[in-house]
Amino acid sequence: MDKVDVVIPVYKPDHKFLTLIERLERQSVPVNRIIVMNTEQKYFDRLFYGTSFRKDYHNIIVKHISKREFDHGRTRNRGVQLSDADYFVMMTQDALPADERLVEELIMPLRDERVAAAYARQLAEEDSTEAEKYARSFNYPEQSAVKTKADLERLGIKTFFCSNVCAAYSRRIFDALGGFVRHTIFNEDMIYAAKAVEAGYGIAYAAGAKVYHSHNYSCMEQFHRNFDLGVSQAEHPEVFAAYPSESEGTRLVRQTVRHLWENGRKGQIPYVIVQSGFKYIGYLLGKNYRRLPGRWVAAMSSNKEYWS
Repeated sequence: MDKVDVVIPVYKPDHKFLTLIERLERQSVPVNRIIVMNTEQKYFDRLFYGTSFRKDYHNIIVKHISKREFDHGRTRNRGVQLSDADYFVMMTQDALPADERLVEELIMPLRDERVAAAYARQLAEEDSTEAEKYARSFNYPEQSAVKTKADLERLGIKTFFCSNVCAAYSRRIFDALGGFVRHTIFNEDMIYAAKAVEAGYGIAYAAGAKVYHSHNYSCMEQFHRNFDLGVSQAEHPEVFAAYPSESEGTRLVRQTVRHLWENGRKGQIPYVIVQSGFKYIGYLLGKNYRRLPGRWVAAMSSNKEYWS
């Protein structure tokens, strides 16, 4: 049987994290180890103080790091180094498996030795806005696919799309390609996917692997998030310069507005337009962060420690 580990970076876990662990323990393909890379031990201890968490889940490894040590790429690489499994799944603490077949569906495409990674379909949670629900269906359709270098002209930047909210990786290929980039503010998943595609491998979208994951971000939260997105693209022109993402973002906004109009949600359109403006301004400033004063950059970023 295939050996599969799950690696989860964690910061200030709550009871949703416990639900994630419980669902991972009930998968049709058993999870060998759950490797938790926790930032700041005090928050982890606060949630589990006085509980039998470690005894209840004997296959869990918890490694604590400081907030200053955390990096989107390096921290995940450290987690992978604790695994000896054939495949590993990257998840975030706020993603919940929709059913017991998540791991099984995720690793299925990886049995093809030409596929480096497979990412899951993200479903919006019940309390999501209509715009957020549409965005999830826009980025995560019902049809599975495998994207390769041959799709670059047709798909552009979406050829490299992969999300560590929930994605599985072939350990053999991961090691051969050198793992995730070791220092990045964002997009370690897409940077790796681009490297894999350029090396001749495919990136699979496994629509049968489903997780609930969505956010109702405020305008400022979107600004900060997209600032970091712009920074990551500016720092990795080898991936993003030839395939800009602006047109894809514009298409999402346009189709979201149309969806709201056609489904009787016209009152939500002004907020979507305003929020899209915050996202675009944050993104543009992030792409041009080198021209900005250092104190502005840290203030605009959602990851202050990255600039320390």
